[in-house]
Amino acid sequence: MKTKRTPLRQSPKKGEGGFEKRPEKGVDRNSEAPRARGPRSAAPEGQAAPAAAAPRRKPAPNTGGRANRGAIARDGRPLAEAKPERLQKVLAQAGIGSRREMEEWIAAGRISVNGVTAELGQSVVPTDKIKIGGRLVNVRFTTTRTPRVVMYHKPEGEIVSRDDPEGRPSVFNALPRIRGGRWIAVGRLDFNTSGLLLFTTSGELANKLTHPSSELVRDYAVRVLGELTLEAQQQLLKGIELEDGPASFASLQDAGGEGANHWYRVTLYEGRNREVRRMFEAVGCTVSRLIRVRYGPFNLPPQLKRGRVHELEEAEVKALIRELEKMIKPPEMPTESA
Repeated sequence: MKTKRTPLRQSPKKGEGGFEKRPEKGVDRNSEAPRARGPRSAAPEGQAAPAAAAPRRKPAPNTGGRANRGAIARDGRPLAEAKPERLQKVLAQAGIGSRREMEEWIAAGRISVNGVTAELGQSVVPTDKIKIGGRLVNVRFTTTRTPRVVMYHKPEGEIVSRDDPEGRPSVFNALPRIRGGRWIAVGRLDFNTSGLLLFTTSGELANKLTHPSSELVRDYAVRVLGELTLEAQQQLLKGIELEDGPASFASLQDAGGEGANHWYRVTLYEGRNREVRRMFEAVGCTVSRLIRVRYGPFNLPPQLKRGRVHELEEAEVKALIRELEKMIKPPEMPTESA
């Protein structure tokens, strides 16, 4: 029969058997001292006192976020001082889309603020909860971050859209991947048109690049089937009537060619849907090839092959923004009548 072991420990200094019983610690259960650990007692005489514990660091201020924005706006100012901004501008800055697209979404009732359908011209503050299609979106107010801009040499056979029911190739598949935003197309090129296409991460910048007041020129190389008479050329420069209003080229130059195919260089200051093709069709000529070679200050680089992108340096983007601010005139304030 096995005997029950007692809690013993070996002691090299004890004699017989080399074992001794574990000493028991007496506990005074009548003591009124608290069980929790308190501050350490003073050091015994002759010994240095222990160093005082370092004070804890203060928690960082809450600078806002999608779930809990706290009492401070994203620009670091108290919410009471945060300036309200137009809803479409805030969404454009967040890279959701261009300002024009955001205005269309608001008009269609796709956007809500604090559970209420948004209205055109509505202003928001950092504490507002903005949803698109019922989904909460993360937006930022005035930011100092420089937006990104890329030039893309669009080939024929690609569509400037993320969603295509026909499943055709999209220009967005060729762009660099980004986090915390998305690429916004500056204008459009139709499926059969190639050439220079700009993209940016800022809806505000995209709006400035397409705004009529910026008066940015679009330059196209056009190959047409059929003879473009001098009379037709004068008509295109003077202006013709299209389904959506009058249209005219700012310039038209003969670029040569042989046989039925002839090249021309044309410029205009707007970008309506299939405008160049419709203008030539109005004078009896069919466009067989269309290439955009310039958009405002950007020229299609000869070394940029079709399907490739070139990203601008940060200094180039800042210079572009400064020039656009000079070009876009602020709206005139109505004068008070006496």
